[in-house]
Amino acid sequence: MTTQPRLPAGPPLGDPTASPPPGCPAHGAGVGRRRLHDAEADADLADLYEQLRAEHGPVAPVLIHNDVPMWAVLGHGENLHMVRTPSQYNRDSRHWTAVLDGSAGPAHPLAPVYSWQPICSFAEGAEHQRLRGAVTGAMATIDHRGVRRHINRYSQRLVNEFCERGQADLVSEFAEQLPMAVMCEILGMPEEYNERMVQSARDMIKGTETAIASNEYVMSTLMHLVARRRAKPVEDFTSALITHESRLTDDEVAQHLRLVLVAAYEATANLIANVLRMVLTDPRFRAQLNGGQMTVPEAVEQTLWDEPPFSAMVGYFAKCDTELGGQRIRAGDGLIFGIAPGNLDPAVRPDLSANMQGNRSHLAFGSGPHECPGQDIGRAIADTGVDALLMRLPDVRLAADPTRLRWRSTILSRHLVELPVVFAPRPPQDVRARPSIGKPVGAAGDWQVSTPAPLSAVGELAGAASVPLPPTAEPVAPAPHPAQQGVWRRLTQWWRGA
Repeated sequence: MTTQPRLPAGPPLGDPTASPPPGCPAHGAGVGRRRLHDAEADADLADLYEQLRAEHGPVAPVLIHNDVPMWAVLGHGENLHMVRTPSQYNRDSRHWTAVLDGSAGPAHPLAPVYSWQPICSFAEGAEHQRLRGAVTGAMATIDHRGVRRHINRYSQRLVNEFCERGQADLVSEFAEQLPMAVMCEILGMPEEYNERMVQSARDMIKGTETAIASNEYVMSTLMHLVARRRAKPVEDFTSALITHESRLTDDEVAQHLRLVLVAAYEATANLIANVLRMVLTDPRFRAQLNGGQMTVPEAVEQTLWDEPPFSAMVGYFAKCDTELGGQRIRAGDGLIFGIAPGNLDPAVRPDLSANMQGNRSHLAFGSGPHECPGQDIGRAIADTGVDALLMRLPDVRLAADPTRLRWRSTILSRHLVELPVVFAPRPPQDVRARPSIGKPVGAAGDWQVSTPAPLSAVGELAGAASVPLPPTAEPVAPAPHPAQQGVWRRLTQWWRGA
């Protein structure tokens, strides 16, 4: 990363007719620049980022949808400099040349992501403090113990829907469902949790033809919620936003609700799926869990390095002429916050197999003035949800070739399409109880764990058992995978030693 004194002034900001200088990503309509939205990118965007790193260094010229030029920031240090230097870069797309000249207008597939809105993510200075203060103030009213109860209850409910079958897809039936159910509860609209809300929240950030319509559905739902809470506040996140001393307008409240809902949902759904995949498929990951060298929260943190929920964010915009990573950046240029490639930067991770346990300097939740304010809630949903699932189904194992798992990639995120698993069928459990191991159907004996230990702060393991399984209490069909028995032993041993 290099930041030099201000270069000779370019075209005035806001003049879309000015000719871009040579070397600017807008010059020559992006001739010779790599697309981040074609078949090659969709097939393996991570590999494309590494090719760009080899060709251009830590900052590379690229094209997004409709061949709009941007800079992809690939270096860890360069990304941190960009997001921590609001005097040079901000998130207000009204400064972006592509918006000013109409090439990234309101009909652009990624418009729901970058279009300016009255939210803290796009604001600066005093306005940012006012809006951010309202969000953090509302976050402070959340009952974290209550959140854990919601997570456990919804986890139980979801597992109950497939536990008797002995098989499930942990993406569509668990990872995609749990975060939306919990977030709808937190926001104060549990009745709005349904499959359409789940799919709309995921679709609106994909850059698809239906992204704008999905965004309109989500916003319409949230505006109705705001109207109800404005008329009759209750104890929930939405009411806390409305009644905060910052005096947010209805539109500001709804926009911030969308920010919290969609960001928390997409990030946590991907995070849960990625953690479960790593537990089920990665020998290195599994060995650390089995040997008691890693807890579930630590497993979540390792996943945030290796497979961050958001791979990139569009975008940041240059306020002045500057230099970043050896590239000449002009005022009005757009830059992509490269989360996934930044996490893999050889400058900070020369050995990708090295354990990053205890290191939270990843870029998964951003940094600087726009660092994610709800990251602890996302961690809590993932930590507690994964733990609850493993508690209910300790013999769960993958039902597919790990090398044939399918992914869906976009510029913003990469997520599993499905994660098929099998386990010994079990009867449903009371959703009001903490998750515990149920007797597999057809198993001999009458065994169960003792009363769960008390809960601690959000983000810790919840509902773990206080004693290990008796040696005679193994399920009979299907035969449990040895490594998965190790996961259970690791969980119980960790809890007893805590």
